[in-house]
Amino acid sequence: MDLELGGKTAIVTGASKGIGKAVAEVLAEEGCSLHLVSRTEAGLVALRDDLNGRFGAQATVHALDLSKPDAVHQLAEAAGDCDILVNNAGAIPAGDLARLDDDTIKGAWDLKVFGFVGLTREIYPRMCKRGSGVIVNVIGMAGERPRAAYIAGSMGNAALMQLTRALGAESLDHGVRVVGINPGPIETERLVSQAKINADMEFGDENRWRETHKSLPGGRPGLPEEMGWLAAYLASARASWISGTVIMADGGQHSRSARA
Repeated sequence: MDLELGGKTAIVTGASKGIGKAVAEVLAEEGCSLHLVSRTEAGLVALRDDLNGRFGAQATVHALDLSKPDAVHQLAEAAGDCDILVNNAGAIPAGDLARLDDDTIKGAWDLKVFGFVGLTREIYPRMCKRGSGVIVNVIGMAGERPRAAYIAGSMGNAALMQLTRALGAESLDHGVRVVGINPGPIETERLVSQAKINADMEFGDENRWRETHKSLPGGRPGLPEEMGWLAAYLASARASWISGTVIMADGGQHSRSARA
């Protein structure tokens, strides 16, 4: 299927690794020009060179901390006429309310929550004025299935889900779509590292880390490229009637009982 993304320009935040990197790879393969954003310049440069070598993609690197309002504005000024914005940057630490103090929660939300909000505030009006554009928010399942042991992420993700739904409910009137993705467990470097620790504690062998995921749907975590494919589809004209929706991309885990 031709997603008709050739010639489009996309901003991808948190692009140096994990889901953001996978999204950038799929969009580059589909013919998009890219603005790659993260705090890690070396990772962005390596990705830019790789995408150029494999796909001939035009990619611009922005080593910015999007928890800072000035950095958000700087990015918007450099890439504000984009066709696609993929908000993906940020990871909120685990912990219950007793373990996480206010400063820790606020620090995490500055990037994951207010980074999304700030960049959307900059880009969305430009898209509406032009009459076209798509914002894809990569959020997380904790907003759908909150856990006390991940209280800051549960609250932050729930807020981003409502941002997506509220803005996306009206955006199509302006020719713009706002959609979201809630990934379940995804086989990123972070997840694999934790799984190896768990496997070493449980089995005495970190190489058996895949066995720690037997309870997941299909007995495995999702793959970053599966999120990349979904994001590209949602950003394309093939999804032109989808807005104000958050897709649960977790192999059906959200539909299982709490016991499962």
